[in-house]
Order: sequence, then structure tokens, then C-alpha cells
Amino acid sequence: MMTRDTPSGDQMPDPTMGAAPAWRRLWPVAVLLVALALVYASGLHRFLTFEALAEHRTLLLGWVAAEPLLAGTAFGLLYAGVVAFSLPGGAVMSLAAGFLFGPVLGTGIVVVAATAGACLVFLAARHVLGRTLAGRGGPLLARVGEELRRDGFWYLLSLRLIPVVPFWLANLAPALAGMPFRAYASATAIGIIPGTAVYVGIGNGLGQVFDAGGQPDLGVVLSPGILLPLLGLAALSLAGAWWRRRRRGAD
Repeated sequence: MMTRDTPSGDQMPDPTMGAAPAWRRLWPVAVLLVALALVYASGLHRFLTFEALAEHRTLLLGWVAAEPLLAGTAFGLLYAGVVAFSLPGGAVMSLAAGFLFGPVLGTGIVVVAATAGACLVFLAARHVLGRTLAGRGGPLLARVGEELRRDGFWYLLSLRLIPVVPFWLANLAPALAGMPFRAYASATAIGIIPGTAVYVGIGNGLGQVFDAGGQPDLGVVLSPGILLPLLGLAALSLAGAWWRRRRRGAD
């Protein structure tokens, strides 16, 4: 496999090079297409609004109570599909996870599903779309890719911790930068836990909001009491990257 030098002197595989077998390159896209077909065939996409969730909440809560394993699995697959295709409704589903499954189990389902969806995007971008997307991402994607090549895990962790960073950017840039899959998956899973817990926690109180005929206030996620701690965690992860870079320079 062809490699390229990184600013730190290490070599990372070039995602646009190499001739992997066709099935290894195409299976992530096949999985994405099957997931999208299942989502629309099942009609679950119609529930990706607060209005639909409020209207069908008795039905959904009854289903979760009667078939918790099936309901959790179906919800997780739907969430992974939403993430993989960057479909609207991710925030609604995060709130719905708290409403339907509670804060602890809901957070776990969302973290696993969102990580799985992000990993599918990563693999598709690396093995199928790498040649097409390389050099076409613009200066923002190029800048993020440069930082990822220096300190991939810590830099991606900081991106995941900041709720205003577009999820698609944090999915595509590591694949095009040649970031190792294991580091990508672990940084994604760890980095989305705090923000997910906030959304799911808000969703746990949706029943009272619906009873009052209101809508959940997602602006609370950007309030100083929540945003500042998340930014603090992101700063700590960047500090870890800076420290590793400094130690490499001292060696």
C-alpha cells in the first residue's frame, strides 16, 4: 500500500491509493444503501419530527414496553442510517431516545448507533469516494485534515466534543487524511458521549413538554452552563495533542 509522510514524520496510508478488492471497497456503500431502503420501507422516517413523536408517543412507548430489545435495535439502526446519510432528524432522535428509553439506556443506544453510522461514512469515504473527494473539500477540509495528520485522535476528540462542529466534517476529514480506523472509532465514541447525554437528558422530560402542548427548547444546548463545560473538555483534548507534539519535538 502506498503511504505519505505526515508533518510528524510518521507515515499514514493514502486513502486515495491502493487497489483493494472490489468487495472490500464497496461493502460500506452497500450497507448504507440497504439501511436507507429499510428506513423508508419501514416508514420510520415519518417519526423524525416532534409533531409525529408527540402524536404517536403512546404507541411508541407501548412498543418499547412490549418489545424492548426489538425497539432498541430498530431505533439504533434508524439512528445509524440518519447519521450515515446526514439526514435531518438527528436532534429529534436523540431527544426521542431519552423519552423512550430513559437517560442511561438512551445515551448508550445513541452513542453506539451514531458511532456505527459515522464509521460507515468513514469506510465509504476512504475506500470508495477517496479519489473523488480528495482535493475537492475546500480549504476548511484541507486545514482539518492537516491537523488530523498531526494528532488524529486528540484533534478528532476535540471536534466531537464541540456540538457546533458539523458531524459530516468530522466524519469525512479523518478518512481523507488517512487516520487509522481504530483511532477514529474510539475518538468518535468517546467524544460524542457528553453532548449525547445532554440531548438525551433533555428528551427524558419530553412527556411534560408534550402534555403542556409545547416544543422542547434545543437552545439550552448552547447555553453557557452546558456549552462552556463541553468547550473545556475540547480544550483539554487539544492540550493533550499539544503535549504530544511538544514531546515529539523534544525527542
